[in-house]
Amino acid sequence: MRAVIFDFDGVIADTEPLHFESLRWTLADIEIVLTETDYYADYLGFDDRGCILEALRINRRSASPSLVEELMAKKAVAYLTSIKDHLVIFPGVREFVEDAAATYPIAIASGALRAEIELVLEQIGIRKAFRHITSAEDVTCGKPNPEPFLQALAGLNRWHSAAPILPGACLAIEDSRPGIRAARSAGMKVLAVANTHTVQDLHEADAISYSLSETSLKDFRIRLWPT
Repeated sequence: MRAVIFDFDGVIADTEPLHFESLRWTLADIEIVLTETDYYADYLGFDDRGCILEALRINRRSASPSLVEELMAKKAVAYLTSIKDHLVIFPGVREFVEDAAATYPIAIASGALRAEIELVLEQIGIRKAFRHITSAEDVTCGKPNPEPFLQALAGLNRWHSAAPILPGACLAIEDSRPGIRAARSAGMKVLAVANTHTVQDLHEADAISYSLSETSLKDFRIRLWPT
């Protein structure tokens, strides 16, 4: 194990309720009803574009590029407004991130927008711990495509002066099925945190934790890289 790559929403910040409300409000503007149950079952793990495309597909609406861009912009404004007043991070995140950064190069691979990620990390005081951030703007294909994780690893390797870090030496930390599949497709080991899904939903991960507050990075390194 030589690097750790974090998802953002649902792993570091408890932002999924804010994403849901922002998306629900945005879709209501075009008379699409989004329930909380449907959001957590069908939309979790996708970036904004993926969520909007999925909503249009499910509701048999035309997905013109102009409409998609308009809805993405509305959702982003609503989300940024809400996060400034309702930011909550998961227990143990700050300590876990600081512990990981003290031993390994760490990065973020997220479907969130860069401004959203930077805002939260600065607010909770851990921005400097991350040596690279891959956000929604940096990739052509979002999760479950492996591109976000591979981009994040490439970013770490540009910073890293020693031998290149290979995917098999990376621990990805995720909370959703698309995220788990993306990391595994990239060739990485995956630790799933049951913040937004049940343990049963996360069975494709290599290991599962109920919370980063009760997770020992050293223990998972020994467990997943036993030799």
